[in-house]
Amino acid sequence: MWEGIATGLSTATMPFNIMMVVVGCFAGTFIGMLPGLGPISAVALMIPITYGLDPASGIILMAGVYYGAVFGGSTSSILINAPGCASTVVTAFDGYPLAQQRQAGKALALAAYSSFTGGTIGAIILLFAAPALAKVSLSFQSADYFALMILGLTAVAAFAGKGQVLKAMAMTVFGLMIATVGTDVITGAPRFTFNNIDLIDGISFLLLAMATFALAEVVMTVLKGQHKEEEPDMDMAALGSMKLSKEEVKEVAPTVARSSVFGFIVGVLPGAGATIASFLSYGLERNLAPKRLKEKFGKGALRGLAAPESANNAASTGSFVPLLTLGIPGSGTTAIMLGALIAYGIQPGPRLFVDNPDVFWSVIISMYFGNIVLLILNLPLIPYISRLLVIPRPILIPLILFFSITGVYLVSFNTFDINMMVIITIAAIFLRLLDFPMAPMLLGFILGGIMENNLSRSLIISDGSLSFLWERPLTLTIMCISVFVLLLPVIRTGLEKAGIGASKNQRPNVQVDRGDG
Repeated sequence: MWEGIATGLSTATMPFNIMMVVVGCFAGTFIGMLPGLGPISAVALMIPITYGLDPASGIILMAGVYYGAVFGGSTSSILINAPGCASTVVTAFDGYPLAQQRQAGKALALAAYSSFTGGTIGAIILLFAAPALAKVSLSFQSADYFALMILGLTAVAAFAGKGQVLKAMAMTVFGLMIATVGTDVITGAPRFTFNNIDLIDGISFLLLAMATFALAEVVMTVLKGQHKEEEPDMDMAALGSMKLSKEEVKEVAPTVARSSVFGFIVGVLPGAGATIASFLSYGLERNLAPKRLKEKFGKGALRGLAAPESANNAASTGSFVPLLTLGIPGSGTTAIMLGALIAYGIQPGPRLFVDNPDVFWSVIISMYFGNIVLLILNLPLIPYISRLLVIPRPILIPLILFFSITGVYLVSFNTFDINMMVIITIAAIFLRLLDFPMAPMLLGFILGGIMENNLSRSLIISDGSLSFLWERPLTLTIMCISVFVLLLPVIRTGLEKAGIGASKNQRPNVQVDRGDG
């Protein structure tokens, strides 16, 4: 192992490969800032460029583009509520409210620090535990994935405002319903496509996210008449401030550490990826937060911004575990990188770190350098990037519309997606006017497809019996945790009522004493 690490270190520190890291991070960050493009498009654009490079340099470049795009995708989420990629949708939940509160600089800085920490922790774990983690990812079966998705759905309360739990549950069910549109993976039968060939592959998550957030936000701004405000008195110093107080650092430090480890573990699981990691980490932090902080989630909570940013970058690093050690892509982006490796004549799998140690270890070590490069590139630009908010809204709104529509179109090059996005935007505006939260729908959609596929496989293996829920200790443990999470609010409410009841019984005595005095 140590010989392999030494080989990888010498390869990664070659001047040309360091330049590849810098170029990849810069290109990825820039592409990630554009709403709708994301890491898949960014890495795909790099494939023709890497053909003339040696395998180690080519994969290092694509890896830099990958985590650079995830790193940069938070910028448009925070500033204009238009997620740069699917994994930064959750970043908009608290990042955009912070920008509206004239704390865009602080939000961008916190996102940068959290992303750096998540990526660095992920790279360190990957360096020392990649072969062992491959066995962990293989131990997960369909039943365990189904139980994990159920646990993810229990976080729906984290995306609901006060008094909105029932509405959040309804939107989650709506998201699960949308996830069934398309071709059934198990039977191959089309469902809810209405004989439209454009719906055979289902509805894109990116399309859904851009419609419910970017486009819906633009239309809501126009409906409220805020697009006419020029806001000439905006404090530029406040927009560009990147300082975090000691209290704020103490508040987010445990969140960043937890979310980084949790996100990496989720990223290791084949098919999970950074998007699911960001949703689950956000729900976890909201459930762990004390009551006074829990109410801030969705309104500009620092924890709500730090959690998904740490998790999605750690998960991006974790997704290299199944790719390099098993030859199984952990996400859509790593699937493209798998194709690139095969094109180089390299077969990812258990023997990769034996047959091609320079590729295996240099990619892992370059990730640490890449996170340093990303921090150095992004922090000085934050005061200038945050000035995007002072662009007059009559100019900014058409720009958001242009980038959102163009980003969705460039993914599929299908005008049907644009029409579908308009329809979903209209529905989203109607639901928002009725005070229905959008985030639970996205949660249901992103978890629904994986949950359904693994449920079908589990039922086939168990001959239609639900015994798979308790036959494996891992599945049973995850299901028990899900039940506990569901009952936790009820338990808390009961304890609070008991405390309130005791205080009410003491109040008459206090009033009588005052009257006698």
